Order: sequence, then structure tokens, then C-alpha cells
Amino acid sequence: MIPKSWVSDQLWVAGAPGSPVLPPHTDRLQAWTILLKIVLDILSNTVRMRTMKQSRANNQPEFSMNLLQRYGCYASLIGLGLAATNGAYAQINTINSAFVTPRVFNDVPGAVGTYVNNYPSLISFSEQGMSTTNAAFANRDLWQFSNNGTSAYQFQPTDYFQASFDLTLTGTPITPRKEAGFLFSTGTDGDVQFIVNTDGHEVVQFGGVSFYSFNFSTPPAGGYGMTYNSGDTIRLSISYFLDGNGKNALQFGANGNSSPVFEFGPTVGGGALGIDAGSTLGGYFQIVNDPSNPSNGGTAVWGNITMVPEPSAWALLSLGILPLGLVLRRCRVNLAL
Repeated sequence: MIPKSWVSDQLWVAGAPGSPVLPPHTDRLQAWTILLKIVLDILSNTVRMRTMKQSRANNQPEFSMNLLQRYGCYASLIGLGLAATNGAYAQINTINSAFVTPRVFNDVPGAVGTYVNNYPSLISFSEQGMSTTNAAFANRDLWQFSNNGTSAYQFQPTDYFQASFDLTLTGTPITPRKEAGFLFSTGTDGDVQFIVNTDGHEVVQFGGVSFYSFNFSTPPAGGYGMTYNSGDTIRLSISYFLDGNGKNALQFGANGNSSPVFEFGPTVGGGALGIDAGSTLGGYFQIVNDPSNPSNGGTAVWGNITMVPEPSAWALLSLGILPLGLVLRRCRVNLAL
């Protein structure tokens, strides 16, 4: 019999009086972890008592030992699934800041740059006086998700996530090009960019394993007929997850519209099966030089920035839930004997 006090101590996640408040995005994970632990403990105790009785009645000590060893193996698999999920989940949850790197491109060093970092509510980059008659292409400013504020967070191959922000890009004037959006540096598959621009009025993703424009007319394979104009605010999102085929994949969103799912694999991009260890993610602003306009300038503002573990991280629980199903099925059969 399971002591009542032990069960009540383990069920605080269910909202019992006096239950502690869980940190954001951790309640479901801890609830599943504790629920599975409770099921395993109850199952283990039930099996132990029943098998001991049956062994004594039938003088079959090996029956009890073999059955418990089998369930111990299943419990190990369940623990492995929970550990994998907890690990990936916990790592993404450490992201708490942004690391800013002005002038990744600095082709016009005389331009006046202004950089504001109030993550997660607002990040703002401005470049004014982007004009030189010297041979020059553009200036680019970069921010990256971080868990310490002093360096970019290093994503691992199973760090599944959903990231999103509101983006407002303004060009004065709109030509030559100003562009801003996501920059996901994945290693083998290179840079994945998901951006808007002022001159082409595009909402577009390119690089890595995919290309997708939200500007075309037939959703989702061809686009959504979206256009972007200087000064508009748009909600962009990117998800990295384990899809229904068991493959690492990316999906992009713009104002609630979703792209197709793009899988990593040996026949696309650089052939990687997922992102490399040490990948980085954030946003960038790029402004092209205009040698004939000393007033050339632009601003990019990111607001309401979010980074959360991707729900498909729960797929890792299948490492535990599938063996749990076998445990329950076998338990019903054996206890009926």
C-alpha cells in the first residue's frame, strides 16, 4: 500500500492547496515527470506484492525475480526518455538575455549607429548617414540569444525551440535595401535567414535546407500573398523540432501564417541531419550604402521577443511512454495469472 502522505507530497503539481507556483514553461514537464514516477512506483509496489504472494504459493522465486528485472529495464528506458526531455528543456530555459554585436559588417565606419538592448521587450538598431563614395557594400548589426548576456547561446542538435518577435523595419528612404529578421547560423547547413526588406517588400526565408516566400498567392506551398512595407510591424517566428517522421525540421511563421515543414537530411542543404552543436540564433539589421545620399538611414526594432522549448520536445517522452505502455500491458496479463 502506498502511504497517503507520500502520494499527496508528489501531487502538488495537480494544483492542491499550498502547491508551489512553477516557473514559466516548466509546469507541464514537471507534471509529466512526477506523474510517470508515481505510476512507476505504484506499479512496482503492486507487482512486487502480487509476485511475492504468487511465488510463495507456487514456490517459484525465479518468477518474481525475472518479472521485476524486466520492469526494471522498462523503468530505465522511461528514465532515459525523461532525462533527455528534461535536458533539452532545461537548456533552452536558461536563455534570459541577448548578446549584441554592432557592425558585423562595417563597410561605412563613418555612419552613426545607435544600439538599444532591453531584451526581451525591445532591441533596436539604427544606422544613419550610411553614405560613402568609397567602395562599400553595407553595415550589419547583430543580436543573438544568450544565457549570460556576454556571449551567444550555443544551441545543440536536440535543443528544440520556438522563437518569435514583432519586427518593425523603417528605411529613410526605402532604397537602397534595408533588411532585418532572423539569422540562424546552423553550422553544416550554413545561415538560415528569415527576413523582411524595404525595397522588395518581401517576407522571405532562404538559406540552409529551404527557401520559402510568403509573398506568393497560394498558401502554404506558394505563399500567402503577403507584402511588407517600410514601417509595418510584423510577427515572425521560427521553430526547430522533431517532426512526425522522426526528422529534425524547421518551420517559419509570419503574422500567424505558417510555411511548410522543411526537414534536414542528406539530400538537402549541406546534408546534415540537424543543426550542429554550437549553432547560434538571433536577429540582424543590414543597410546598404548609398554613395549619392548622405541622409541614407534606417532602423530595425524587435519587440515582444520570446524563446520557449518547442512542444515537440515532448516527443522525447516517447522513449519512456512506449515502454510504460508495455509495462502496463504486461502487468495486466501477469496479474491476471
